[in-house]
Amino acid sequence: MTRSTRGRLARYGFAEGDGGTRAADLLGPDGLRLWRPETQEPTDERATELLAALSRAADPDLALRQLHRLVEAERHATAGRDATAADTPSPLLDAVHDDPGLRRRLVAVLGASSALGDHLVANPGQWPVLATAPDGLAPTADGRLDLVAAGRHTASTQPVAVLRQAYRLALLRIAAADLTGGRGLEQTMAALSALADATLEAAYGIAVRELPEGTAPPRLAVVAMGKCGGDELNYVSDVDVIFVAAEDDDLAAATLVATRLIHVCGLVAWPVDAALRPEGSRGPLVRTLASHLAYYRRWARTWEFQALLKARPAAGDLALAREWIDQLAPLVWSAAERPEAVEDVRAMRRRIIDNVPPKELEREIKRGPGGLRDIEFAVQLLQLVHGRVDESLRVPGTIPALRALVAGGYVGRADGEALLRGYRFLRGVEHRLQLQGLRRTHTVPTEPAALRWLAAALGYAATPGRSAVEEFRAEWVTHATEVRRLHAKLLYRPLLESVARVPADGLRLTPEAARRRLEILGFADPAGALRHLQALTGGVSRTAAIQRTLLPVLLSEFADAPEPDRGLLNYRQVSDKLGSTPWYLRLLRDEGPVARRLARVLSSSRYVPDLLAREPEALRMLAEDSELTPRPREVLCEGFSAAAARHADPEQATRAVRALRRRELLRLACADVLSRAGALAPLTPRPERRPVLADVHAVGTALSDVTDATLAAALRTARAAQPGPPGLRFAVIGMGRLGGYESNYLSDADVLFVYDRPAGTNEGAASAAAHAVAEELRRLLGVPAPDPPLGVDADLRPEGRQGPLVRSLAAYAQYYARWSKVWEAQALLRARFVCGDADLGAEFETMVDPVRYPADGLTREQVVEIRRIKARVETERLPRGADPATHTKLGRGGLSDVEWAVQLLQLRHAGRLPALRGTRTLDALAAARDAGLVDPEDAAEMAAGWTLAAQVRNALMLIRGRSGDQLPRHGVELAGVVRLLGREDPGEFLDEYLRTTRRSRAAMERVLDTP
Repeated sequence: MTRSTRGRLARYGFAEGDGGTRAADLLGPDGLRLWRPETQEPTDERATELLAALSRAADPDLALRQLHRLVEAERHATAGRDATAADTPSPLLDAVHDDPGLRRRLVAVLGASSALGDHLVANPGQWPVLATAPDGLAPTADGRLDLVAAGRHTASTQPVAVLRQAYRLALLRIAAADLTGGRGLEQTMAALSALADATLEAAYGIAVRELPEGTAPPRLAVVAMGKCGGDELNYVSDVDVIFVAAEDDDLAAATLVATRLIHVCGLVAWPVDAALRPEGSRGPLVRTLASHLAYYRRWARTWEFQALLKARPAAGDLALAREWIDQLAPLVWSAAERPEAVEDVRAMRRRIIDNVPPKELEREIKRGPGGLRDIEFAVQLLQLVHGRVDESLRVPGTIPALRALVAGGYVGRADGEALLRGYRFLRGVEHRLQLQGLRRTHTVPTEPAALRWLAAALGYAATPGRSAVEEFRAEWVTHATEVRRLHAKLLYRPLLESVARVPADGLRLTPEAARRRLEILGFADPAGALRHLQALTGGVSRTAAIQRTLLPVLLSEFADAPEPDRGLLNYRQVSDKLGSTPWYLRLLRDEGPVARRLARVLSSSRYVPDLLAREPEALRMLAEDSELTPRPREVLCEGFSAAAARHADPEQATRAVRALRRRELLRLACADVLSRAGALAPLTPRPERRPVLADVHAVGTALSDVTDATLAAALRTARAAQPGPPGLRFAVIGMGRLGGYESNYLSDADVLFVYDRPAGTNEGAASAAAHAVAEELRRLLGVPAPDPPLGVDADLRPEGRQGPLVRSLAAYAQYYARWSKVWEAQALLRARFVCGDADLGAEFETMVDPVRYPADGLTREQVVEIRRIKARVETERLPRGADPATHTKLGRGGLSDVEWAVQLLQLRHAGRLPALRGTRTLDALAAARDAGLVDPEDAAEMAAGWTLAAQVRNALMLIRGRSGDQLPRHGVELAGVVRLLGREDPGEFLDEYLRTTRRSRAAMERVLDTP
């Protein structure tokens, strides 16, 4: 074929290159005989009309191939009956030429759906269902009568096969009408829903007729739910239903009918999903009306009532279905008043996004941001809130409900029209994607060819400067952005309009309605929240206008928090301090993620707002991921020391260091809060939702590094203030959690002070000078200041508080050699050099190694002593009234349990196994496992218990803003921990904690009891 031939064919929309060659072959003398190669023209006027119709298909090449296959299939079928039929004209082509309506419908189907084209090729006698009726009208596109008739073919030996053929014929007519503009989106969804109803009814009839002989037909209602219930079904979807029996006597037969109905529909068309029934897939498939009522009155969650908004009789006993819906209606329209409604709404909102695979999030038109779920969720929530008193809102479909909300004044007209346009666009895309292969999908493809097909199927054409695909993408982005904006606006903007008293094109809620909306969103003090909103948005200033723009997003975050009131209060306090600062609102408005990040940290943590209140300017760090990255220890030490060196006065120098420490704590706390909940995602790629700082090793190390830098700078200042004799060496040794790189946000610095006098210096003078340095360091860090305090605790020194604060290296060596007890050796397992003279620190560590890593391990008496002390700690140190099952530090299977087990292993075996010589708990546990000292399963259980307890402890401190080790069993603090750790259900999380720590405790006991 010449290039000019391919060029002529390209004008009809066929592919150039090899595609054009294939098109010429299919059109030429050996194909459909529509093209004359010698003249490079259609064979006649009728061929020209058919080529023009093919050119208008979504995929002209696909339409041509399918048409050729269909003609060949027809010829083969005819040849099977008549050997001379191969040379006769094709009835299909004759009909296509004679019936313009058939030509338009058939080509549209063949070019848009490879699956329906394959069906016609496999059944070449079925294309006449698309022919124009004798009266000139298009074929009916609902299919209900044909399907019901098919269901009555009881004489057929294959009623399911008959039903399947009838279903496909009806689907063909619906698709043809949809693709040729014979039906709009709403009519298409209604036709598909009616087709589902007819299929359910026919399958119901088959199932009833197959009941065992002598079994009376039950009174069984099939209630449509979800998209089918709302008359919004798409081409390929599960059909959600609930089965309702009238009485207990109906249950056995009704269950047989329901089971068979599900099976028949799966063979005919689509899966029937009954998971929306009470108790989901774990509950009985069929319940009586009374059983349903009892469940919904006592156990149902708010989302289950939300699902009931779309309930509609579909098949079976329709009167029973209507009675079921009427009986449940009072419960549905009071669901928003239930105490658990707020948390149910929050959980549902989170699941909308969280259940989408991250790699598909930006291409998901259903569950992704700005997708169909955003529209449906906003509409349903407004129905639940306002439908209690306005019966016009009690309609199952999204589009009718949205129109009713606009008519009732609950949604502005412009906003309602924008949402309707977005809904129609997204549903149109969904329909075309599913129609192509009759495959369930809601994801826009990435392949260029698939995108070109989709754009063509949706009717997009190239414009000057932009391809059809670019036109489609531009409109998709526009709709998704507008839907996401309006999703927030519908839920929150009316609140602002009602309190700000500014002109608005949407609804301005009455004060009572605004308070009710805030109460539904979880605000415990709606009146107080309204006062905060009034203060932030009242007036006509530019600041108030910007706040009105920001607050829908912020309120969305606050409403997701366990204590929305606290988040709003914290935000108002920050705004009061910075509202007049030029960069503050500009930063929140222009740096997209900053506002959402600020709302997340303000509503999730009391610790962060306390820090931010002392330095509001620090919120600039929320704008950059690099600003939320922990600083290396060397960088911290250098920066802290440089800040101290700028001041001659020791107290001013220390205040500068403590201010830097405050900033670093704020940096780490913000990063921790945001990374745990995945809120860093907007500025970072999302290949997976892994926390950045939520790993306890990372948090502990970063916080210990900050403490190290603080102590180093304070020691330098103290030595300058108390110089002492020349050559005096002084070092700070970290102990406890500081030594183990396991600090938390409110940890004191457990330390030992050691010095070494220079040669020729009086011991008394050296001791006094060293003591002065240690006291000065503690004094400087303890001076009252607005910054978080850092307690310096030296109680782990020899003889405890009764012993000298500072000892020389030689004195430490003498004490540990003569007087040390086994618990002191245990404490030394975490000793490490922190700051001061590095050589002296190394000498101290070398000196204590034989004490903490005894060459011969422990004697039997020492092991018994450790076990005795452990038991005493459990009984005496656990706070009065504390719950030992959920105390993260001293409770069963928590931090202390695992640490004691690991430290016992180190004391017994580190003398001969250097791999055990480390200050980190989990590193030592892993080394013990690798050395065969601990069963791998026990090691895994203890590591899991320690890690979870440490995570919960840190989360509790972030939430409370104060120390506390007790995980509550209920309440807002438990909900806050659950949210901060990225979980959903507090009850399930508490069960997980108890289960994990119980196993950790059992593993610890096996280690401690090992001879």
